[in-house]
Amino acid sequence: MADPRHVAIIMDGNGRWAAARGLPRTAGHAAGEAVLFEIVHAALDLGIEWLTVFTFSTENWSRPRDEVDFLMGFKEDLLMRRRDELHGLGVRVRFLGDRNDARVSDRLRLRIEEAEALTAGDTRMTMVFAFNYGSRAEIAAAARRIGEAVAAGKLDPAAITPELLAAHFEMADLPDPDLVIRTSGEHRLSNFLLWQSAYSEFVFPETLWPDFTKADLAVCVEEYRRRQRRFGAVPE
Repeated sequence: MADPRHVAIIMDGNGRWAAARGLPRTAGHAAGEAVLFEIVHAALDLGIEWLTVFTFSTENWSRPRDEVDFLMGFKEDLLMRRRDELHGLGVRVRFLGDRNDARVSDRLRLRIEEAEALTAGDTRMTMVFAFNYGSRAEIAAAARRIGEAVAAGKLDPAAITPELLAAHFEMADLPDPDLVIRTSGEHRLSNFLLWQSAYSEFVFPETLWPDFTKADLAVCVEEYRRRQRRFGAVPE
């Protein structure tokens, strides 16, 4: 099989990694940052065109206040420190999710906009940060946009197709992921790209995210190469 064009990663296990070392959960998130940027370099070496990472879900607001505050400040700091590096690598930065949520600070929103603007012309790889993202909310928002068009008399309900629904997603040009990786051995999507991953291949390495390496990504991609994608059909 050809190499994956789009790889999506659920970076799981930061808290367990920290707990195993007697550290606060925030230490696990900090350790995961260095790993993330090692994986960016590895993805570039593998010729991956799109890399989507799940950085904060709509459900993560229910975590302890100190952890949420750390993550918000950490993401702002990360964008300040890393956006020039990504730009230098030719990586376009995009954000998928509700950045206009009142719980997202104006400063973080500004950093998001600055990173997207700085890297808008980069073409070597597109990196999508799924931030304050939930797939059910994404699907509901697309359905709401279509419903508004129907109510306004601009759209015939008979014209609604899966393709039309997908065209109303926030990031309609996001290609479906060929490969979805979830670290730490958990086997679930946790409201991540539910629609887009309908025919993705899945790999669930046992490794906790802060221990994930370039070699681990290569193993996941090699596993993908061994698969036969049938998209519901019977192979000849």
